[in-house]
This record gives sequence, structure tokens and C-alpha cells, in this order.
Amino acid sequence: MKFGFLAHPTSSGHRNQVRGMDLVSRLLEDQRGTVREDAPRHHLRLPLLSSVTSATGARCTGDVRYLPYTAAELLRLPGTAKEVVAAEVLALREAGADIVGLGGATSIVGDRGLWTAERTGTPVTSGNSLTTYAAHHAVRTCVRLLELPVDSTRIVVVGYPGSIGLAMTRLLLADGFPLDLVARRGNRSPAALLRHLEPAQRDRVALHDDIGACYDGPRLYVTASSTGAVVDTARLHPGSIVVDVALPRDVPTAPRAGHDVLVIDGGLVTATDEVAFGDGSLPGPSQQLNGCLAETVVLALEGRAASCSLGRDLDVGTVREIGELAGRHGFRPSPLAAFGRPLADGDIARLAVHHPASRTRRASAADVTAATRWRFRAHVNPPMAKLFAAHDMDRVFTEARGCTLTTADGVPYLDFVAGYGCLNLGHNHPAVTRALRGFMDDAAPAFVQYVSLPAQAAELAERLSALAPPGLDRVFFSNSGAEAVEAALKLARAGTGRQRLVHTHDSDHGKTLGALSVTGRDTHRAPFGPLLPECVAVPYGDIVALAAVIDGAAAFIVEPVQGEGGVVLPPPGYLKAAQELCRRAGAAFVLDEIQTGLGRTGAMFAAEHDGLEPDVLCVAKSLSGGMVPIAATLSRADLWDAAYGSSNRAMLHSSTFGGGNFAAAAGLATLDALEAEKLPARAAELGAHLRAGLSELAGRYDFIRDVRGIGLMNAIEFDGDFSGAARALADELLTRLPGDLHALADWMPDDVRDAIRNAGGALEATLGDLMCLRFAHALGRDHRILTFVTANHGRVLRIQPPLVLDRGEADRFVAAADAVCRDLGLHAGLEARRAPARTTTRPSGEDL
Repeated sequence: MKFGFLAHPTSSGHRNQVRGMDLVSRLLEDQRGTVREDAPRHHLRLPLLSSVTSATGARCTGDVRYLPYTAAELLRLPGTAKEVVAAEVLALREAGADIVGLGGATSIVGDRGLWTAERTGTPVTSGNSLTTYAAHHAVRTCVRLLELPVDSTRIVVVGYPGSIGLAMTRLLLADGFPLDLVARRGNRSPAALLRHLEPAQRDRVALHDDIGACYDGPRLYVTASSTGAVVDTARLHPGSIVVDVALPRDVPTAPRAGHDVLVIDGGLVTATDEVAFGDGSLPGPSQQLNGCLAETVVLALEGRAASCSLGRDLDVGTVREIGELAGRHGFRPSPLAAFGRPLADGDIARLAVHHPASRTRRASAADVTAATRWRFRAHVNPPMAKLFAAHDMDRVFTEARGCTLTTADGVPYLDFVAGYGCLNLGHNHPAVTRALRGFMDDAAPAFVQYVSLPAQAAELAERLSALAPPGLDRVFFSNSGAEAVEAALKLARAGTGRQRLVHTHDSDHGKTLGALSVTGRDTHRAPFGPLLPECVAVPYGDIVALAAVIDGAAAFIVEPVQGEGGVVLPPPGYLKAAQELCRRAGAAFVLDEIQTGLGRTGAMFAAEHDGLEPDVLCVAKSLSGGMVPIAATLSRADLWDAAYGSSNRAMLHSSTFGGGNFAAAAGLATLDALEAEKLPARAAELGAHLRAGLSELAGRYDFIRDVRGIGLMNAIEFDGDFSGAARALADELLTRLPGDLHALADWMPDDVRDAIRNAGGALEATLGDLMCLRFAHALGRDHRILTFVTANHGRVLRIQPPLVLDRGEADRFVAAADAVCRDLGLHAGLEARRAPARTTTRPSGEDL
């Protein structure tokens, strides 16, 4: 059986899309020499629904046509629109359609299909039965997830007594809900409006002329007006959910971020994987199909060449029957979606906190995860939330011990990120947590600085001076690595009386203005300019370049290993030579050990590897075992005295929370644990073991450019070369598609060709970065191991587990990395096929 369907754009942008597609199709026809019909073209065909095979094996063919008129245009000239729709229905019948579906306004202008069916003598359907069924399912799903009592949950139905509004009212009353009905009364009496309902049901509804009377608390709404844009989301209370069935939409734009209001796309169904579109070689438009189109397809699959779902008075039994038939053929009203984005159950359930009837409900693991995702997206960083969601990295952990993080639903992950260097002791190290509990149990003063002398902070300063390279006798405490760098820069300028600050390309010293001024990545710097003056960048490892600018400088700040720059190690002797240059020039040699310090590289401080004696050393991240914000800037006494060594200058640089006893207590416990468990030596041993395993497998896969690192600060760099991919794809399409498309490409204006070429280059670069992200994604999804890219280089995967890592966990990482490499075999050379397959070691009892 063959169906036809008449769709129309839902917005002006959608209309322009249809018109643009028409222009392109005309060009292609000209290139192919296609003979055009004599009649003018008033619609655009969509070939993706040329045939449908359902989950039952039933098959139908189809002809979907787009009219280039929005709902507003059709409703503005209803008389003309009726004749246009009738003519198109007749054309579809002449083309072989046995039944024609009417979408949205194409149904409304023909008296909800009644006039159209009579005028054309063709079986037609408005599709409103399946649309209503799907919308009703959405409302019931929300009630279930919010765990609301049916008999006391009032639902607002907007668009009563329209076809969908009336059917929804009857279904919801049958369920037992009390309702608020919003109707355009005009000169009709309440009795005339309520005559569509059974007398026994009328006591459970309240009629309103205006939806404004219903904005008095968190509510559930179903909207199916024919005008659109009737809901003011700013007036909706937190916790409100709108199931918007209208086209054009009654809620045209998403609620503002943080409003805690949800708008669900109503009346949609999604085809299961058992449904095939076309010949199955290309994916069909299976997700979030409008109910009116899906009902037309279902009727064709059933072989029903009879009109259905016409007029105002939809039969509730037919609504249920069509919904059940759709489910049998593989079209289901789930998952729900909001503005085209699928919704998880937790996205809805999290709103239960706003509904008094649900406040006693205990939050589940899914609730915690969904609420956290939404809160982060709404209140913290929306683009980051979207990036993490796209790569399955938006997990929510509720337990952490050692090298393991566990999700709310009990799934453990091995952590090879370790807070970007903050967790050298692992998560919740018992020595640190014990020290902090003891501090609180003793009621010790946490915050006494600047009115007295803090005991724990003073002790931590002494311990750090003893552990650090010789001569660093002064310690200033702050809260973060960026603040430690700020303190170092100010100290260097005040102590030397000079201004110029020298740093390296690809460095990362923090994101406060001063630290950012000596950070070597323009994309981080550009939005905040102008930054500090007289900041000069030189290539990392280039001693000649440094020598050319160091004279007259206040300081040279450098990382012993560039962490965010891609875990780049300096050339042998570079740091020692840089220190000597600074000594001769009278510039402060500032060593940023925020990531490398406290055992990460196999020594307590990376300075020890080269015998360095910096003038200033910055340390943070793991100084408290990752438990409390703390950082320290260590310096030579003479440099500090030159800057602050008088009563007038002693308080020139200070920090309200810097030097607090509570953080210092954590710092003291951290240093004790690092020494007692010999974690720097452990990092050296396990780091060498890890690199050996990774280097062995990297030799078999040419898409791995390098494995490098020191201690447990390591990285895998991917080749990620996709150069020429965009041009090859364009050539393939221009060559393979019918017609001389090369001629069309040659005809394009230069600025368009340049834009396409630039877009192709950006696409190829993105593919290179994407490969690294997908590697991290596969490690997490398939092996439950957490990794991520470095900040400055999207093709470098950081491997920085806690220093409490054991050999078995290191071997598990290598085996998992090998498995992911084998899975990426398409990207590898032929040599990789010669390598024997490894068996990935997975944790026992885990369903991966």
C-alpha cells in the first residue's frame, strides 16, 4: 500500500530550508538533463520515506511532500489554503497514494480533514489519534517519574475543545486527574463548552479564558492550541512541565537556564531499530517523528485505505487502538525529548523536589546523576556539559577511594587523571582524612591568621623549606596554583625592581590575569587582553632564545615538565643552563612545580633531577592530598626581604584564606604520607613500568606518535593526520553524484570557495582531536578507566594516576589501551595486523 503525506514548515527558517533544497534540486536536475514537468512545482519531495518496513515485516511505500508555507501563512488565508491542500491531495492520489496524511495546519484548514476528505474523495487522516496517544503517554510518564498522586495532581490542558485538546481531556479524566481547561470562549457559555464531556466528569474540571489563571504553582501542562506561543515560560513555577503538542509551538523557545522548567516535545514517536526506511542502506528519519506522519505510515502498513482521526470529536477508543498498532509496528512514544534533545528519566524525576507530594521520596542514584547533570548545565558551564555528554564523560561519582571512583549506581572506574595532579595520594587518603577529623575533633582554630600566629601553617612552612631545594626559606600560602604564580610574579617584580617577565610557548601557569600573562597559549589569553605588559615568550627548551631576552628581566618562569603543553620534557641540561642565565642576569629563576611537585616525577620535586636551586618555587594541587585548597610559594630569603622585608611592606601581598590551619593540617599529613609510603620512588618505578608497556604496544600502531613522560606524569600523543580528507570527500561527491557538479563548484564565488576550503581544514583538524577524545571515551566506556586530553594539545592523552597506583592497575591500563588500539584498527597500518591479539584484563565481577 502507498501513502502520501502533506507537510509544511514549522518556522520561517524551516521554510527557507525547503526553498533552498528546491534550488539545489533544480541545479542537479539541470546538470543531469532531467526533463521537467510542464506544471509549476509547488512542493518538494522528501525521498527518505519512500518506503517503510515495520517490525512485523509489513511494508508500504510513501510519497512525502513539503508545501513551502508556514502554519501562519496557511491560517492567514484559509480559503486559499484549503484549495491548495485539496489540489495536493488529488495529486498524491494520482501518483498512487491510497491514503493521505495531513500535517499540522494542512489538517486544520480543511476542517480537521473533514472538508478535505469530502472535497477530494480520498481517504485522509489528520494523524491526531497517534499524536494524542503520544502526548498522553508523555504526561503519564511525567506523573510516574515524579511519583505524583493522580487524584490530586491538576493538569492544565490548553487548546480545549480542539481536536487534540478534547481527546487529551477525555483521556486524562478517565485516568482520574482533575483538570484546568483553557479555552477561547468567545460568546460560548461554559455549558456549551462542557457539553463535549460526560456529566459526571464536569465537576472535575475548571474552565479558564486565559492560561494566566493557571500559573499559580508547579504544574503539568498539555498545550495544543492552533495559534502558538501562548505559554509565558517566565511565569511558570520551578518544577513545571509543559508537554507541547502544538505546531507552531506553544513554547517557541526553551526556558531560560536555571529556571528548572521542562518543555517536552509532545505528540512524537520514535521508530525502533526493527523498522527499516528505504532499502536500509542509509539511516532513515526514525527519531522523533510527528505523530501525524507516523499514523499515516501505520495505517498504510495496516492496509487501511479509509479516513481516520478527522474532525473535532476523536474517538478515545480509536486513539488507544492506533497507539497500540503503532507500537506493534515499532513506533513508540519514547524516549521523550525537549527541543529535539532526548530526555533521560532522571531529567524529569529531578523536578520532583518542587512538588510537595513528592518531597518525601528518597532520591535514587539516577535522580542524583540527572540532577547533577542538569545543575551543571544550567548553573556552571553549559558548553562543557554538552562536550562531556557527547563523549559519555558526564558521569557523577559518589564514592572515591585510592585510585577508584564509583558512580551513584555502584560502577567503579580506575582514575588515571587524578584531579590533573591534585591527587598524588589518591582519593580520600586515610592519613589525611584522619588528620582533618582530628583537627576538627580538637576544636583547633582554623582561621587565626593576621590576628595571631597560625601553628599548623608555620609548621608546614618549616617542613616545606626542609624538603624543597636548598635556600628556599620563606613560604607564602594561598589557595591555588594560579595564586601561587601570582605571588611569585609580584615577588620577582618587587624584589628586583624590574618589570619584564619571560615565559615559554605552550606553558600553562594559571588563568588569573597575572598567571595568564605568562601562559603560552593565545586561545586562553586573547579574550582577556590587554594582559600584563612586558611579558615575553620564548620556545621551551631553546636556551639561545632565552639568552636573548633575559637581561633586564625580573624573572623567567618555567615548568620542569610542561604538563598542559602535552607532557613535554626539557632537553638535557636546559633547566640548569636557564638557571645560570638568570643568575648572571640578576633575574629570578621561578620554577612552577604545581603539577610536577610532591613526588609526581619520581622525586619529591622535579628540581632534584637536575640539581636545581630556584629562587622561587610554586607548589599546589597535591599539597593537601586533594582535600583542601592550598598552595605555597617558596622563595629565597634575600629576594623576599628585598620585596617585603620592612614593616611598611610586610603586608603588601596577603591572602584572606591563605595560611589557614585547617589546610595546613592536611598539608602536614600529606607530606608525612608521601615520605612514609615512599611514593616518589614508587612513581619512578611504576612510571618506568607503565611507559615500557605503552611503548611496546605503540610500536605496532602508527597512529600513536609518541609515548613519553617521567615518573607517573606520562602521555600518549596521537598522530591524528586527516589532511586531505575533506577535499577527497568533496571530490568523491562531485564525481559520483549525477551531473557535472564540478562545473557547479567552479561557478561558486571565491569567498564561498574559500569558506568551504577553510571549513574543510577546520574539519580535518577537529578529526585529529576527535581521535584522542574517542580513545579516552573508549577507555571509559569499555574498560572503566578515566583519562583526558591535555589543555593545550587535543591530541595528547594525559596519563597521571595517583602515586598509590599498584602494578596490577598499571597493567590493566596497558591492556585496556592495547584493546582500544586494536579496536581502532581501521586507523592503523598493515603492520598492526601481524601483532598477536592480547586479552584485555578486566576487573572481576564487572559487566563491561
